[in-house]
Amino acid sequence: MISDGIAEVLRSLRLGEGGDPAQACARALGAEGVALSLLVGADRTAEPLWCHPELSARFEELQFTLGEGPGPEAVRTGAPVLEPDLDRVRPERWPVLLPAARDMGVQGVCGFPLGIGAIRVGVLTVLCAGDRRISEQQYADATALTAALTGVFLNGNGHANGTAPGPDAMPDWPTGLNRPVVHQATGMISVQLGVSIQEALLRLRAHAYGSERTLGEVAADVVARRLRFGDELDDDMSGPYSPDTGEG
Repeated sequence: MISDGIAEVLRSLRLGEGGDPAQACARALGAEGVALSLLVGADRTAEPLWCHPELSARFEELQFTLGEGPGPEAVRTGAPVLEPDLDRVRPERWPVLLPAARDMGVQGVCGFPLGIGAIRVGVLTVLCAGDRRISEQQYADATALTAALTGVFLNGNGHANGTAPGPDAMPDWPTGLNRPVVHQATGMISVQLGVSIQEALLRLRAHAYGSERTLGEVAADVVARRLRFGDELDDDMSGPYSPDTGEG
């Protein structure tokens, strides 16, 4: 049985009512925050549709930049990833994300994939409250929410061919983040290096991590041609150089 709170959220989403769905979901789930992302583009990167509060947006950006965490893992496995107490997670599992999450004040995170079978359309990331646990009711509510959102996505134009629909398949919900510059930069790096889109995104992530910048910031430099990736300086998996100086 789902709670009355999540039942009201589902009703509001079904009717397309206004308001902040992320805030409503966080309140209904009793969570510190939530972030909903849709997988888009040839590289299947996570495009945030809504986040609440700002900490959720920052953590989602961290997961996206590093490719580590409950969200990316839930997308890869197709199963919920429940880690309500990050202090209990083995350091080698997410070696870069764990210390950064603690610095942010994130205590626990659960990732719930949106999809059916091999089809993945998105992920719901839930920041756990200070008690560092997830109750059976919270789990039931989160899975009911992701099932409903999966239905919304798969009823769009991506259902017939097994691919995710574009963001226009969703109601007009607010979004504070978007990734078009990352998709464009990934394509440019793919051409520059003659590698796949997936490999190009890995190179972009490696450089963002190595330079302690967000993926969006590095991608913007690539698109503006302030940064170019070249094989001759690619030993560290980032391989960028500046057109102005010839150095990374």
